[in-house]
Amino acid sequence: MQIDFRLPSLGADMESAILTQWLKKPGEAIRRGEAIAVVETAKGLIDVESFDEGKVVELIVGPGAKVPVGAVLARIDSETASAAPAAPVPAAPVAPSEGAVAPAPPAPGAHRRPISPAARRRAHELGIDLARLEQAGPGGIIHIEDVEKLAAQVVPAAPDTRSAMRTAIGAAMARSKREIPHYYLGQTVDFGPARAWLLNYNSQVAVAERLIEGVLIVKAVALAAARIEGFNGYFREQRFEPATAVHVGTAIALRGGGLVAPALLDADRKDLKTLMREFSDLVTRVRGGHMRSGEFAAATITVTSLGSDGADVLYPIINPPQVAIVGAGAVTERPWVLEGKLTVRPVLDLTVAGDHRVTDGRAGSHFVHTVASLLATPEAL
Repeated sequence: MQIDFRLPSLGADMESAILTQWLKKPGEAIRRGEAIAVVETAKGLIDVESFDEGKVVELIVGPGAKVPVGAVLARIDSETASAAPAAPVPAAPVAPSEGAVAPAPPAPGAHRRPISPAARRRAHELGIDLARLEQAGPGGIIHIEDVEKLAAQVVPAAPDTRSAMRTAIGAAMARSKREIPHYYLGQTVDFGPARAWLLNYNSQVAVAERLIEGVLIVKAVALAAARIEGFNGYFREQRFEPATAVHVGTAIALRGGGLVAPALLDADRKDLKTLMREFSDLVTRVRGGHMRSGEFAAATITVTSLGSDGADVLYPIINPPQVAIVGAGAVTERPWVLEGKLTVRPVLDLTVAGDHRVTDGRAGSHFVHTVASLLATPEAL
């Protein structure tokens, strides 16, 4: 059975993408979760993974084409994954949409050279046409030096990716506020137990294995989302679709400006050590320009924080089609009544934005209270 491989939506702020590279050729086997193509969005270069398993039959879109979300990029035969490879089927590039520039097809006998991820990112930064590098004839892997050499010969205007991302984010958030009836609830949490537990834990492990406060918050939100109905899932086709797993989107600021929120998968089922390792890997890859489509399409609820230097209170906007988002302010020292006595404690303001089409203030209050209770017993996380 042949399956259409379509360009997935990688966020509410995405309407289209430019296909930059195929990672599979016709006749090659593809496993579920394996990257099949690289696309360029306002967020940067993203590896697009296959949701199906089989053999690549046909590549519909050629490198350089700008295609909308949902467009068919390739076809996969799901019944011939273990069959002998068939003769390669040449790609049939579609004409790029307005504003995109498709590279000229290679001349007969031309060779395409592999390009390193670092060189690809540098070419993207300089606005260098990858086709000019890949079709440069036989040779080894293309490195940054090759990109710099070509850039010295012809220097096109670099794309304003920061402006494009800001425009896309603005449009998505305006649509969210316009279409989703937000309500906000907050609770101030005594973060003393969590901080004390964290300091004790980190004192007993190597520096590379230490945890940060944000990972505790992500785990607490994931557990609350798994327990309380109406906060983990999507609102599509005028109805709520509860998710069967909890994938927590984590807002990450990019070095060049902008924000992305890829997901930590199955966050409610993983221990803090595993979440910390996966979060560190996520930040490193995202800021290095190496992202995966599954991490963007999977998020069922999002957590956003401005960190220790941020504002005390954060009122985030829901990332559709999700139905809830949690904002965590900075942990600050404030007066606090503990066991009838006035003292100073590290406290955290938690805010939840909910979708009033799915839940109400009572449910939201229960949700944020559950998160706070979980943070009060960090040893149980």
